[in-house]
Amino acid sequence: MHTEINLPGIQQFRLDGATALVTGGSRGLGLAMAAGLASAGAKVCLAARNGDQAQWAARALEAQFGIAAFGTSVDVTQSDHVQQAVDTLLHRWGRLDIVINSAGINHRGPIDELTPEQFDEVMRVNVRGTWNVCRCAVPPMKAARYGRIINVASTLGLVGLANRTPYASSKGAVVQMTRALALELAPWEITCNAICPGPFLTDMNRPIADTEEAKRFIVGAVALERWGRLQEIQGAAIYLASPASSYTTGSMLVVDGGWTAR
Repeated sequence: MHTEINLPGIQQFRLDGATALVTGGSRGLGLAMAAGLASAGAKVCLAARNGDQAQWAARALEAQFGIAAFGTSVDVTQSDHVQQAVDTLLHRWGRLDIVINSAGINHRGPIDELTPEQFDEVMRVNVRGTWNVCRCAVPPMKAARYGRIINVASTLGLVGLANRTPYASSKGAVVQMTRALALELAPWEITCNAICPGPFLTDMNRPIADTEEAKRFIVGAVALERWGRLQEIQGAAIYLASPASSYTTGSMLVVDGGWTAR
């Protein structure tokens, strides 16, 4: 007996015609994820504090993948900046399908050597910035009854690490924000998930990459015993941004080389 399997398979991961806003998109994990979306056919707006760098990165994506892209200067802590970026994207492309909240900062150190201002800055960028972007993105997604929100949390939103109180606190908040938004937005078929990266060798981590503490951690705590490579975040981003993830919401997708498996 012949049984025909009529399922879309790999085509579910295509993003042709979709539009995406990626904050922190001019470098590091943000740019890697934006490139992943572009490779699947999405149009991409790269939002970053350094507008020139965002515009340069957008031109590079256009040249490499043959998609439409533009870069813009955005301070995610300022809701009017975020709203302007969303309005510009909607004016150009008429829809907003995907948001990746990758803008973030980190201040490391013992709690008694950090300042309240440093703690506040991390919370303002990582938590309020993510909230601002979600708040501005939700209305057009509700109108379309479709959306993919991807917050970049961290393994440090799930487990602890010494000398990271501001960052771990902020990423724990992003995890809970993701869960709450997933429940809130489900009636509009808008999914909200988070990627929790482990130790990737980004600009944020390069200052500590050659320290003895970091080397011991990579060997002792990470099952694969190495730093993550930028391309290794792309699969998670493409999946969560695509129709393939339509039944996935409120999830924390951990990409950490086996760190949290121990």
